This record gives sequence, structure tokens and C-alpha cells, in this order.
Amino acid sequence: MSIYKDEVIVKTAADKPTYVNITIDVSQAVEKSGIKEGIVAVISEHTTCAVYSDEYDHDRTPDGDTFLQADLSDGLEKIFPEQHDWKTYRYPGVVHFSEVESWPNVDSYLPNGDRTMLWNGDAHLRSTLIGGSQIFEVAKGKLQMNGLASIFFADFDRTRERVRKIRVIVLGD
Repeated sequence: MSIYKDEVIVKTAADKPTYVNITIDVSQAVEKSGIKEGIVAVISEHTTCAVYSDEYDHDRTPDGDTFLQADLSDGLEKIFPEQHDWKTYRYPGVVHFSEVESWPNVDSYLPNGDRTMLWNGDAHLRSTLIGGSQIFEVAKGKLQMNGLASIFFADFDRTRERVRKIRVIVLGD
């Protein structure tokens, strides 16, 4: 059995969930791997992000999201509303703030000591619900996706722009 590892880097926006179609990136990693039969795991490194498969939708909202992405965001908003105050969720608590404030790179998490930058409990819960990884089939050296099926990376943390990493691990022969 062979193992091939790769990564996909994406930039995400602030103020709304970011959805990125990574199907081509995953397909290219599979082809570079040289593995003909096996599986490919697609894994988010981030606890406020998810990986999922859905149909590629051609219609778009004025914000640029596909209709399925906008519908997903609307549904998740009903389950886990955006965190805009200290009362929405228990997270983040005082102990967590103290821990983050002790980190050497605290300014990247709490710019100017702004604790509201950690108001992302909704993002953590949404990514937990959707899931941080997916596994797909590799056959005849190709990613096996049917018709309009696509692989999406979603960053539900709207507190600031970020650079995110997705691991792609191909296993097989």
C-alpha cells in the first residue's frame, strides 16, 4: 500500500461563511499520487471548518454563494445562530480567554485584546455538525465523483479573513 500526502491552501473571508469548491485540487492530488485503486481522505485542519460533498449548483446569490450554500447557511443559522454577544453560547469562557491571552501569537487571535474576536461558538458547532473530513473512492487513478458531485470546504468562522489548510491523503495501490 502507498500513501501520498498533499495540501490545499485557501483564503477565507470575514463577515460570512466562506465556501470553496476544492474538487479540482483533490482530483489533481489523486492524479499526482500515482495511486490507481484506493481512497482519498480530505481533512480540515481547523475546528471551525468543514469538508462535505454536494451537487455543484449553478445559481448564485448576490454575495456569490451558490443557492445550496446559501440554503445550508440559512439552515445552520436556525440550528446554531451567529454569536453576537456573551449570552448566545457558553463558549468562550473566562478560562479559555486566559489561555489564549497567554499564547505568544495572541494578537492573531485577539487583535488589540478584543475578546469578541473569539465569538465563534456558532462556527465550532456548525463544523462539528457537518464534519471536518470526508473519504472518497479512487479508481483507475481518478477521483470518483458522480455527475455534478463536488467537494466543498466551508469556513464558518466569520470573525476575520484567514488562510486555511486542507490535508489530502491518498491511500492505496
